[in-house]
Amino acid sequence: MGNSIYILLSAFVFSAGVALVLTRQNVIAVLIGVELVFNSANINFVYFNALYPERLDGQFFALVVITIAAAETALALAIILKLYRTYHTTNLDEISSLVEE
Repeated sequence: MGNSIYILLSAFVFSAGVALVLTRQNVIAVLIGVELVFNSANINFVYFNALYPERLDGQFFALVVITIAAAETALALAIILKLYRTYHTTNLDEISSLVEE
């Protein structure tokens, strides 16, 4: 049970992220869900790198994912800010109905 706790933690974080993406209508909550999925991958990368310390691939991939997630978050927040200024809401259903009009 000692070593598998990290895999269970990663699975829980991944499940929480997917649940947020699938159930929330707020754009920021969906973005948080995507970030949780990225962080669950990072937990796996670092854990499996600890199992095989002679290779640094896990740490390298974790840094790459963190960099990509930071860029994705900055871009997504800029888009969300523009959507809020245009439509005065961050609800996905309201935005899609306003775009159709």
